[in-house]
Amino acid sequence: DPSSSSLTQNSVVPELPGFYYDSEKNRYFRLLPGHNNYNPLTKESIQYKAMECKRLRLLEEEEKQKKKTTRAGLNSSMLLQKRQLGLLSSTSYCRLVHELKVNCMQRRKIEIHSPDSSVTGTNNFKIIVADVACERIFTVNDVEHGGCKYGIINLSGLGKESLTVEMYDNLYFTNRKVLEKSLFSLTHFSKLCLMGIAETPGCASLLPASLFSNTYPGDRPGMLCSFKISTAWSCAWCLNPQADNCFSTGLTRRVLVTNVVTGHRQTFGTNSDVLAQQFATQTPVLYNGCRSGEIFSIDVRQRNRKGQSWKAIRLFHDSAVTSIHLLEAEHYLMAADMAGKIKLWDLRTTKCVKQYKGHHNEYAILPLHVNEEEGLLIAVGQDCYTRIWSLQDAHLLRTIPSPHPSSKDAIPSVVFSSKLGGSRGVPGLLMAVKQDLYHFSYN
Repeated sequence: DPSSSSLTQNSVVPELPGFYYDSEKNRYFRLLPGHNNYNPLTKESIQYKAMECKRLRLLEEEEKQKKKTTRAGLNSSMLLQKRQLGLLSSTSYCRLVHELKVNCMQRRKIEIHSPDSSVTGTNNFKIIVADVACERIFTVNDVEHGGCKYGIINLSGLGKESLTVEMYDNLYFTNRKVLEKSLFSLTHFSKLCLMGIAETPGCASLLPASLFSNTYPGDRPGMLCSFKISTAWSCAWCLNPQADNCFSTGLTRRVLVTNVVTGHRQTFGTNSDVLAQQFATQTPVLYNGCRSGEIFSIDVRQRNRKGQSWKAIRLFHDSAVTSIHLLEAEHYLMAADMAGKIKLWDLRTTKCVKQYKGHHNEYAILPLHVNEEEGLLIAVGQDCYTRIWSLQDAHLLRTIPSPHPSSKDAIPSVVFSSKLGGSRGVPGLLMAVKQDLYHFSYN
């Protein structure tokens, strides 16, 4: 019966243990064990094949035509007409213009040049972080024989017709894998805090801001200082004047706040590993996200005494919290967890006010990128898709597939800014995957 056949294809097919359903052939096939077999047919290989077909299809669609907006009827002429008629406020008009720009971004590969002949460019990107002016980015690359090396990419070439950048990557080398990073900006200088891997005794290192200068890499100063800390998961630097010499490290079942001038350390015990941290700027308050799903704040001005409760604000997720981000006014906090949920919390009422759906995560520590000026939230999922939401109404604006096949070591690292490359640069999204660098123009 043709009607029953179409019904089977369109409806949810029940899952049978030891079998998988092929929608094209409309029948079940037996799964083979995943070991000691030639070309075994496993559930994982079937899921990977389906994901890869979807990724290639999305890449082909993006290359053929410009991305259309996800909101019905939203286009530049309609926005301009409503603005002229006074039907849109300046804030709403700017927000919707940013949405149009995001959906029209096109991917272009960047050529990476280096004035240093010893730089081979064969190492995979692990982390890219933009400095304040977004004229340069700080990079961490995996090294083939183990460890990581740090580098700087000058983005001034993005303003030219042929996208080229200059990379200096002979700054430092460490035999430790970098687990977590944070970029900190102060009035006259900035420091970068890098953590060692959690499985081995780690370290927190402070690097000088002059690393971002345009001088020859050989003239760059060395590391300011390095603190040996075991089982480190996260870090944060305090920008508040009342504790501007302090940084924090999230460890296994405790938080360690260190004064880099005096060396004084203050320990706060927790009941879970601290995977994410951020200091507020208006007050010396530290926010922590834990593996247990708890988010709590600490006022570092108070002393930790036994028998006293030092936790101020407490929020709870159902899964391990992997990233937190305070919004500019510091009344709201964005948090992501290992269940793929992204929530916006009102710190005044301790209630969740928005949820941003579509993010994918199961076990990775993945960052959030919040751009309040453009009204955008950007997150890269464990499935290697980069997703962009509207901050105001949590609407998913765009899903960008990775140019490389999905894998654990190919999760893209991104930087987004309307000021990317400086005043003469080409703003947009910068994506590092494997050994390649891509630019999504935001004109």
